[in-house]
Amino acid sequence: MNNSVSYQELFDPDFLNSLAHLSMTVRRVAGGGRYGERLSRDMGTGVEFKDFRPYAKGDDLRSIDWNIYRRLGKVFIRLFDEQQDMPLYFMPDISESMFLSEKAHGGASSTRALAAFRAVLALTAVTTNHHDSAGLFPFGKQLQVVLKSKTGKASLMAFARHMSQLQPQSQSNLVQSLKKMASMNMRPGVLVIVSDFFLADGLQELATALRSVRHKLLFIQVTRKLDSDPRLQADLNGEVRLTDCESGEFADIAITPQIVARYQQAYKQFNEELSGIAASNRAGLLQLDADENVVEQLSVLFQSGSLSV
Repeated sequence: MNNSVSYQELFDPDFLNSLAHLSMTVRRVAGGGRYGERLSRDMGTGVEFKDFRPYAKGDDLRSIDWNIYRRLGKVFIRLFDEQQDMPLYFMPDISESMFLSEKAHGGASSTRALAAFRAVLALTAVTTNHHDSAGLFPFGKQLQVVLKSKTGKASLMAFARHMSQLQPQSQSNLVQSLKKMASMNMRPGVLVIVSDFFLADGLQELATALRSVRHKLLFIQVTRKLDSDPRLQADLNGEVRLTDCESGEFADIAITPQIVARYQQAYKQFNEELSGIAASNRAGLLQLDADENVVEQLSVLFQSGSLSV
């Protein structure tokens, strides 16, 4: 039976303490936000000088550079980099496949959802260190707006509490969820999609839907060792009935070396297609093994202690 992920599994003090050395580097964020630590595309009253431009009616007189006026007799104002927050929007997959408890030979039973939620919580912890805002938009059959924008240390507890209350949905529709996300017209930021990306409509539909997304993209693909080698699955041999945990459809097949080889080739092509979509959208892509330490794997995203997006 599929279950939700408990609050205690998510809000682990040792897990959160392991995130202290991580930070996120952003080249420049969109304007219109709250004060933060990121350089905005807006020019404002920050501390780092950027450029000059001719004075225009309505400009702040305090920005006039009087030295230029005395030398040239022309009125220019000084422009500075404005520092604002960077919004992060998290879209964790809550379809049945994410909550399916799987066990490989000699391993403990676990779910992809726990790894996915811990990844979201880890990156949320990083954003709060920079006074950034974070939003939670889980998706299954449809997109849910759980937290639109949350800041401060309290956001960690709020995220953990809300994610522990999420229940698995029968199907996953990332394409429609992305369309709804785009229609909300939120300030451009970083959109983090955390999923196994096993989509009923296929990855080509995903590529099309991403064209309407204005945010920077980060894909976290939650995997299992069983994905690439189904022979690791306990009791998966001989004649078996395979049932889709979301649609309920089933197929009776005989597990042979030829069948395994065809599956592995299909899975390889699936990963290559997902990598191609990420590359064409200039998106980051991390394969997160649900059976391994989440923080150690997230560290791959961070160069010299920080993630650059």
